[in-house]
Amino acid sequence: MPQVNGRFVPDMKSPRTPDNEEPAEERAHDFRPVDKGFTKEMALAEAERCMDCKKPLCVEGCPVNIKIPKFIEKIREQDFGAALDIIHEDSMLPAICGRVCPQENQCEGRCIRGKKSEPVAIGQLERFLGDQPELASKPQMKPANGKKVAVIGSGPSGITCAGELARNGFDVTVFEAFFTGGGVLVYGIPEFRLPKAVVKREIDGLKELGVKFEFNSVMGNLANADELLNEKGFDAIYVATGAGLPKFLNIPGENLPNVYFANEYLTRVNLMKANKFPEYDTPTKHAKQVVVFGGGNVAMDAVRTAKRLGAERAIIAYRFTTPRPRASRSCRLSRRSSSSPARTATCAP
Repeated sequence: MPQVNGRFVPDMKSPRTPDNEEPAEERAHDFRPVDKGFTKEMALAEAERCMDCKKPLCVEGCPVNIKIPKFIEKIREQDFGAALDIIHEDSMLPAICGRVCPQENQCEGRCIRGKKSEPVAIGQLERFLGDQPELASKPQMKPANGKKVAVIGSGPSGITCAGELARNGFDVTVFEAFFTGGGVLVYGIPEFRLPKAVVKREIDGLKELGVKFEFNSVMGNLANADELLNEKGFDAIYVATGAGLPKFLNIPGENLPNVYFANEYLTRVNLMKANKFPEYDTPTKHAKQVVVFGGGNVAMDAVRTAKRLGAERAIIAYRFTTPRPRASRSCRLSRRSSSSPARTATCAP
């Protein structure tokens, strides 16, 4: 670790460590994780690129203000447990956030090094640590304060709230309409981008903090707000029901057979295992030619899922005449048509 006058000197010549991806021609045929994550050697090499800025804009870019330079410094020292503890001060979900957060628009988007070269791979380093939960210290818990909170929904917002409340002494119960926890993390994001085992591990970690989960519980039918507050003894309710309803195009034909909304299509595959029909009961159409309207993460997840289900042509159609990528870098647009105002592009698997 190079130092001058006792201060760390970053490696300014090293390029960004490439993602550790499976070959596209192989992963396009199954739901294996696309990115295998950094090895120890890759993490150490990437940590050397951090400039340890006096005013770390990456922290300002992080929605929860994780102390990024501090945990990277601990990675350089190979004190991975301490690095993970630093992340846990602000986020209990590093294995999830390291995979699916749009770092290029947040922490990495503000990285000073990225002004003239490639930013530090902060997300990959966060994931590297999050995939080693056994290294972390036991979370510090405040004494029970006698207050009960009901969290409605177990998606990313719900479980984040539940974890923070539990660490601060609250008695937390999470009510989830589905038969499993995770919300959009399990029904919306495919296995190749976020393995279900990772989500389950994070849910299990919350249970160890004392968070209780009630599955198959459709609130409003099972109980309303008045009943939760006045009959079941809850002091507060946090509603984290997500944004599960589709946005209609309002064009002729959108209700025809074999036209799916992405949420339904992804839920059938991700949660109900339609990709294994008839082994599982939920079917879906396995088409040879698929067009997906949209350009965000949901659209990319849908088109990449269609590719894995046997589509010979999987196409993204988006409305802008010039590319305005809204999806994270995990999907790269590789070809664009110039014959129509609505652009089309094939998508890397």
